[in-house]
Amino acid sequence: MAGPTTALMLMQILVAIADGVFVGRLGTEALAGMALVIPFVTLMFNIANGGMGGGVASSMARALGGGRLDDARAIVVHALILATAFAASFTLLDWTCAPWLFRLLGGNGVALERALSFSHVLFTGAIAIWVSAFLSALLRGSGDTITPARYGLLASFIYMPLSGILTLGIVDWPGFGVAGSAIASLCVFAGTTFFQARAICDGRLGFIPTLAGLRLQWPIFREILWVGVLGSVTTLVASLNAVLMIGLVGRFGLAALAGYGIGARLEYMVAPVAFGIGSGLTTLVGVAAGAKAWQRAVRVAWTGGLIAFGAIGLIGWLVVLFPEVWSRLFTSDNQVTEASISYIKHVAPFYCLFGLGISLNFASQGAGRMTAPMVASFARMITATVAGWVVVEKTNFGLDGLFGAIALGIIVYGCLIAGSLLVTPWREKAVTADERQRNPP
Repeated sequence: MAGPTTALMLMQILVAIADGVFVGRLGTEALAGMALVIPFVTLMFNIANGGMGGGVASSMARALGGGRLDDARAIVVHALILATAFAASFTLLDWTCAPWLFRLLGGNGVALERALSFSHVLFTGAIAIWVSAFLSALLRGSGDTITPARYGLLASFIYMPLSGILTLGIVDWPGFGVAGSAIASLCVFAGTTFFQARAICDGRLGFIPTLAGLRLQWPIFREILWVGVLGSVTTLVASLNAVLMIGLVGRFGLAALAGYGIGARLEYMVAPVAFGIGSGLTTLVGVAAGAKAWQRAVRVAWTGGLIAFGAIGLIGWLVVLFPEVWSRLFTSDNQVTEASISYIKHVAPFYCLFGLGISLNFASQGAGRMTAPMVASFARMITATVAGWVVVEKTNFGLDGLFGAIALGIIVYGCLIAGSLLVTPWREKAVTADERQRNPP
């Protein structure tokens, strides 16, 4: 089940590399500007697809696994209402807070202009991103991972040349700069929204959605939001951690910031692989949880987690062997390259634990048990931030020491999530009054 989504996520790595190459050709200021905005873009994408999207997929999987077809029909409409609300929130936050946030992180001059030109375009069209993400989550939750993956692969193939043209221009036309990448993103998300909506209306969920007799129900909103909000908190904490690290790295200058952006881009690229594996876990664990088969749910979670450990670890270990090759894909500046290589050597060896933690986070969404992932996310942020601050303010370890603090945070994150499931495997919880009413014996 994870295969189609994982294939799509591998394609997203190529897309991210292509984006990095396009932006790199615009200069160091463009790279630094994107380093400012990428954590916030990643935040929205991870909440839409992973946090809240995981809540949608988990709710659909548990409803179908428990035979609650009426609830499954209602989840479709409730999910779209939530998608609209979240999209509007991100658009508002961008136009009111982005300039202040980017300046707070050290952005100024041309780098700040580049960051704002990208963020204002992308977040203004956030509705296309959120609706596409939730439609994909509904399909994955029903067990159909092929449909969203197929449309996503097609969109990726279209996006790469479109982004290159809109970013760098063609012939005598100079293009839109970094904003071109945002325009290309919105174009392909609008397309995937249309085709996924058509597939759902044709019955790809296993039923035909209808508004007949539908009424909005707080228990359904709550079921989606309980898993989705806790999952989003973990995503928010991860993005806050990235923002705090940017603030610390920025003290070493523009070249260090750009180099960190190139190195950290690798983490953003391997995360989709964990998402591909994790999205399958959300559905499989959710169906097992809906059927009260908790031993099977735990077994599935460990299987997927160990696969992610090996697959993402392999990517990290390979890049560690050739860090300069990776860095030179995006820049020819020696100082930027040096900072990027330092990040890769210190952090990438531990991506195996990052992959394990992310995949078990998605499995926890399927089980509806999000406490451990949330605690682990906070622990990662606190560890990396405190250790990083000590390195910057109290030692002479420089960037190497700061990147070591980032690696320590990843180690804590992966070990806490895995350790929690190992020590206290999931078991059946007491049934609430709402659940008894919606699931009579």
